[in-house]
Amino acid sequence: MRPEPISAELPITSTSPAVDRPRASRRTFLRGSIAASTVFSLPTIVRAENRAEKLRMAVIGCGGRGGGNLDAVLGEQVVAVCDVNAKTLAGALGKAPGAKGFGDYRRLYEELKPADYDAVVVSTTEHTHAFATLPALREKKHVYCEKPLTHNVREARVVTEAAKLAGVATQMGTQIHADANYRRVVELVKGGAIGKVSDVHCWVGRAWGLQSPEDAKKYGDIIAIQD
Repeated sequence: MRPEPISAELPITSTSPAVDRPRASRRTFLRGSIAASTVFSLPTIVRAENRAEKLRMAVIGCGGRGGGNLDAVLGEQVVAVCDVNAKTLAGALGKAPGAKGFGDYRRLYEELKPADYDAVVVSTTEHTHAFATLPALREKKHVYCEKPLTHNVREARVVTEAAKLAGVATQMGTQIHADANYRRVVELVKGGAIGKVSDVHCWVGRAWGLQSPEDAKKYGDIIAIQD
């Protein structure tokens, strides 16, 4: 069953009246850092204002990067997990006892009542990000969505307007680039601390995917290529 066209979800240009922002409550999202149990850290994921009261989280996509995101919010109350891979879903349910399991995010939104959850973490494949995010925004739920936010520019515009109308906290996953140290470096560069930047070089500590199956398993990489 294929998702409906994005135009059926929400028009790009809305003529709807402005939506009142929800009043701040003990479940109001605040920005904070939670380290994920992966090589990167999950940036500024949100949590309850009252630290004694946990957020009710629905996690869509629990494999790969999604597994790290799930680990990062286990300190909250995970009420639902969703993944198309039955083995991955079983593993997620093992991490979050009491959570409801779904193999299709559409079923998750159909069966969960708006009062059952406060926020959604979306870590699915990139071409489904908009479809998994929009239903949450329509219910005025906070959303953390992995990068890239959408599959194309048009979807990004639709999601952006939906978030604006919902008046909720949203964040796109950029991993450690939301960390305080990275933000400080950006401030220094923009402030001219190292002068005019003419070239930028980037590298990683190892060849992702270009290693033996043993190393791929050790480092948790998805793809292993062996000569």
